[in-house]
Amino acid sequence: MRRDELRALGDLAGDAAAGIAGQARDVHHSIATRVFGALGPTAAPVRDIHDRIAAGAYFGAAALTGALVKGGAAAASLARPDDAPSLRDVPRGRLAVGAINGMWGDRLHAEHSALETPMAVRVGGRDVALDPDSLHRAFPQATSRLAVFIHGLCETDDAWRLRADRHMPYPERLRAELGYTPIVLRYNSGRHISHNGRALAGLLDALTAGWPVEVAEVALIGHSMGGLVARGACHYAQDGCWRDRVRHVFALGSPHKGAPLELGANAVCHAAGRVPELTPFAAPIRMRSVGVKDLAYGYVVDADWEGHDADAFWTNTGTEVPFLTTATHYFVSASLSREPDAPAGRLLGDLLVLRPSAWSQGRGERLQFPVNQYAHVGGASHFDLLNHPAVYAQIHRWLSAAAPQLPAPQRLLDAGPAAQRP
Repeated sequence: MRRDELRALGDLAGDAAAGIAGQARDVHHSIATRVFGALGPTAAPVRDIHDRIAAGAYFGAAALTGALVKGGAAAASLARPDDAPSLRDVPRGRLAVGAINGMWGDRLHAEHSALETPMAVRVGGRDVALDPDSLHRAFPQATSRLAVFIHGLCETDDAWRLRADRHMPYPERLRAELGYTPIVLRYNSGRHISHNGRALAGLLDALTAGWPVEVAEVALIGHSMGGLVARGACHYAQDGCWRDRVRHVFALGSPHKGAPLELGANAVCHAAGRVPELTPFAAPIRMRSVGVKDLAYGYVVDADWEGHDADAFWTNTGTEVPFLTTATHYFVSASLSREPDAPAGRLLGDLLVLRPSAWSQGRGERLQFPVNQYAHVGGASHFDLLNHPAVYAQIHRWLSAAAPQLPAPQRLLDAGPAAQRP
């Protein structure tokens, strides 16, 4: 890895090591508080001395531990050659960086860390600039139909190649069979979903403006968190841009109504906060990124999280963001059980997302769209949705179907037939 990447890893590891000392300090403090409280005012002088000594000892331990780890990483980085390859140059390295971004990406962004993965279009494992010349070189056979692939939490653009040795990935198949040009993205999944949605809207503005041919149709395909990022992009996009050309939006296992695992983490933090001796043990869970915390209720816009403690156990289920009216929306869910209504299907879903959430279906609600816009894959996990023959077959059927012509956006209708795009 490069020098700056090694130092950035050292910073994370050093803070984690210092956090262990801090956790011990907090446990000590909570127990001492209860003991001295039981002894009453007569113990106040002893408590004052105890607190001063303990605070100094733990502060020194945390500082020394963190400094040793960070200093060791900094020293090791000096031994790296100037032309050392990046951690991102190999698939396993990219996988590790994607996971790190998912868990602590908000911190990496705030610190301008070398480990952050800013949003970018990717071709052959490399970022592509969005100027016309760069796009022409990267996509020499560009077509007017774009399929934009948006990965999920802790994933990278490589995620769509899961089990590529057994099944051709969706991007390649859509290009070969239906003429779509695949646009595969990578982004920092630890940032707020709303921030990534806004970033995606801006990226697609630049992409479509510099595209080698005129864009006639856009399909957005998101896995897990990626489906929520796609909804956020459509929400934040400006009128008269690429959004007018979006005709299909696919959500593959996206937690529109929240993810039970993150709800559980939220509940643990809330419960631990009510017992002083347990509060320190929730500290590592609290360190998870804001992107992870957004998944508790499927937050898509800024208003969902602004001004709120993300670790508080509350009932804000998020703003009801309308689905794009000029596009057809499709929802795919999975479950470990081949029968979704069997106990394993109801309780475990695909291990991360339950079918009602993947279908944006609240308790007791009817489906928002025609039933033929929903699909379920039994005997599959959450990550199988990234490259599964049954899922691709369904996507292919949906895109190939002779669906009724969607109405053109009002802006184009007002401009007359000459301004309308196919």
